[in-house]
Amino acid sequence: MGYRVVVAGATGNVGREMLNILAEREFPIDELAVLASARSQGDEIDFGETGKKYKVQNIEHFDPAGWDMALFAIGSDGSKLHAPRFAAAGCTVIDNASLYRMDPDVPLIVPEVNPEAIDGYKKRNIIANPNCSTAQMVVALKPLHDVAKIKRVVVATYQSVSGAGKAGMDELFEQSRNIFVGDQAEPKKFTKQIAFNVIPHIDSFLEDGSTKEEWKMVVETKKILDPRIKVTATCVRVPVFVGHSEAINLEFEDEISAAKAKAILREAPGVMLVDKHEDGGYVTPIECVGEYATYVSRVREDSTVDNGLSLWCVSDNLRKGAALNAVQIAELLGRRHLKKAA
Repeated sequence: MGYRVVVAGATGNVGREMLNILAEREFPIDELAVLASARSQGDEIDFGETGKKYKVQNIEHFDPAGWDMALFAIGSDGSKLHAPRFAAAGCTVIDNASLYRMDPDVPLIVPEVNPEAIDGYKKRNIIANPNCSTAQMVVALKPLHDVAKIKRVVVATYQSVSGAGKAGMDELFEQSRNIFVGDQAEPKKFTKQIAFNVIPHIDSFLEDGSTKEEWKMVVETKKILDPRIKVTATCVRVPVFVGHSEAINLEFEDEISAAKAKAILREAPGVMLVDKHEDGGYVTPIECVGEYATYVSRVREDSTVDNGLSLWCVSDNLRKGAALNAVQIAELLGRRHLKKAA
């Protein structure tokens, strides 16, 4: 026996990826509803490579009563409007937006890191999916933290344009094409030209000079992993279509060598260690597209601090950073609480 599952925001990048991953992982579904805004109502959308097609329904008119869970990829404004309505009807919301992540009554879950936190979901009947850059980082950090206790994290991100949605991907493509033919490459989605450039600015600026994206990495890492960890982040948008990369520097309480860290990461759930000291012996964003794993490379000791390590971390932001993590949360919810599937 399976579940009655809703995917809201099914026509967007993350919503489509949610459908692909539900199909790939053969998630036990008895009935599926795909929702979007009124402008997409009646469109047909594929359910992965199953050959099944579903008609998009208008979320405004959808009755969530009797449905088990809803995977939301509709942004904070949509979640604010619809998540409480779905939750009150008994349909557990797994929300990809940032709106509820820091709500103390809403679990913020990365299943490889803090699965036990899901047990508090009934307070609001909402579970939050973390920021894409946070999700991949804590998967890599968790097994190391368990062994040597991380004191401080310094991270610089190199985030793909798909993190800004279809409009971001379209802008990179159009600007690149325009530059090659000698046309103007005017920014629309981003604050500056993204083609052949990098932009040290994601989301809005805060009073202290950091951006909201950087703030998310700080507070979400503390909530998911350990509130005692100090985190500082610089988040940069780069001209890559899919796949976020991170250069991470770690300071530990206890001694840990690069060799020991590699041995730990080789066995860690959700992590794939690819670390050869040779040309191409590391993973770049283009190789992680379509993959489930969080890839770690370039693990090395930092001699400038006691018990320091540096590493390189890459993951498909539409998958582990969003859709895959949401589906893994749904699987965890089913195993620990709903238990309807045979």
